[in-house]
Formats: sequence, structure tokens, C-alpha cells
Amino acid sequence: MKTRRHAKILELIAENSIDTQEELLRCLKQMGFDVTQATVSRDIKELRLVKTLGSDGKYRYTTSPSDRASDMSFKFHSIFSESVNRVDYAQNLIVVKCFTGMANAACAALDAMYWNGIVGTIAGDDTFLVIMRDEACAIELAGELKKMLAK
Repeated sequence: MKTRRHAKILELIAENSIDTQEELLRCLKQMGFDVTQATVSRDIKELRLVKTLGSDGKYRYTTSPSDRASDMSFKFHSIFSESVNRVDYAQNLIVVKCFTGMANAACAALDAMYWNGIVGTIAGDDTFLVIMRDEACAIELAGELKKMLAK
């Protein structure tokens, strides 16, 4: 549950301008997570979220710029290994099958990794699609993702 909640928090702050713990708590509750303010506070600390100044002049939660690459890699591997059942590709498309309700989180984690060759992604409830630049890129990424499932 904690991994799902952390993935949802990362997704929420990536897609929304969230500037207070109370707002994050409200968003999580709207998404079906029964959490307390103390839990949200711990999650912010564990995810090493920081407030940064946005282009609109308001502060909002983001991942720490200095830790972003290594932290996102760890978070991606954690979310991916707990969410994904199967990976397959056809030409330049990669289909990733997930446990029910986990595709958005796994897809958001993949998006945060900025893999070379990804044109875009789209997620449903239990599946997400990765559109690659070409078949060679799809073969390479699908192979890497399959290796993560084997661990």
C-alpha cells in the first residue's frame, strides 16, 4: 500500500500544482487513500519532496533536483517490480500489463525516467502503452523492462 501511495503522490505532484500537505492529503483521499496528515508528512520526507518556485510564482512540491535522477531510478524500479506482470512489444509499441489499478503509477514512474527513444505513453487501469521512436528502441527498452521483471 505504501508503494502505491508513494507512486500516486509522485503522479499527483507531477500533474498538479500542490503546495500544502493539506492539499496533498485531500487529493490522496479523493483517490481512495485513507491517510492521516502525519502519514502524508512522513511520505513527503521519505520521498524527499521539496517546495520549488513554479513559473506562476507559487511554491509547489517537487522531487529534489539534486537527488532526482538516483531517487527516480530507485522509485521506478520499486514501483515497476511491484506493479507489472508482463511486457511485450510489436514494432515500435510496447505494451505493459500491470496489476489492476497500478498502470498509471507505473507509467508515471517510467515517464519520470526520461528513457531515450520514448515518444509518449498512455495509461489505463491495468495496461499502459509506450510509443517508441522505432522498433530498435522498442526492442531495447522491452528487453530492459523484462530484465527488471526477472529480478
